[in-house]
Amino acid sequence: MADRVAKRYSAERRFRAIGFAAVAISVAFLAFLLITMLAKGVGGLDMAFLTGTDSTEAARAGIWGALKGSLLTMLVTIALAFPIGVLAALYLEEFAPRNRWTDMIEVSINNLAAVPSIIFGLLGLAVFLNFMHLPRSAPLVGGLTLALMTMPVIVIAGRNAVKSVPPSIRDAALGVGASKMQVVFHHVLPLALPGILTGTIIGLARALGETAPLLMIGMRAFIVSPPNGITDPSSVLPVQIFLWSDEVDRAFVEKTSAAIIVLLVFMLVMNGLAIYLRNKFERRW
Repeated sequence: MADRVAKRYSAERRFRAIGFAAVAISVAFLAFLLITMLAKGVGGLDMAFLTGTDSTEAARAGIWGALKGSLLTMLVTIALAFPIGVLAALYLEEFAPRNRWTDMIEVSINNLAAVPSIIFGLLGLAVFLNFMHLPRSAPLVGGLTLALMTMPVIVIAGRNAVKSVPPSIRDAALGVGASKMQVVFHHVLPLALPGILTGTIIGLARALGETAPLLMIGMRAFIVSPPNGITDPSSVLPVQIFLWSDEVDRAFVEKTSAAIIVLLVFMLVMNGLAIYLRNKFERRW
């Protein structure tokens, strides 16, 4: 008995050591990335860089046009992906009958969440540009493409959040005379909303850093003036970083690193917002 207990404690210590090493390696890589980017790009972070637009001269190049394009693209993405994803999650979890068709839909959604992003770029190129003839290199097309990529993530997160609501909430609402629709939208959805928002923000943070699908729909053009609307030609931050990293002029190294810092700040803010919402509104049953 003493030998078995000693082996169990030894296995537990090994597991803790392996877990700590995994966390330390992850933090080390993140720290290395941040320190490297800060060392190379902090000197290029000034108002001229933040308010300027793209240019062939490194001294005049800025990210305002790409930043505005990213914001417009994200607005289109969230305006489409969030309501459709949440309604789809509610229908599949609360209203859809359990049969082979809904099982097939669930498997398809799970598979879509794992599809490489460039496939969605090819889909956007074929449908939105070649078939629907929408304006090329516009936030509208970029937002539609990223919405298709983000929607499965929102559906999966929404279903998990709705499933976590205890059945007693539904039974109590039905017991006092509420209809099925009232139960879902007055009781289940408000309780599941924090988890849905967390999954949505994480999905949008992933979409913010995507490059491949936007390259496929033509958002790599040289755009000098910032877009005034969702149909104007524009670039986005990840594509702008990609284009600057391919420049021969070594002066663009500082601009590339500075743009990476701005993108990382946006992604860290979005992930931090997701953690804040989860911790503030999460309820344990």
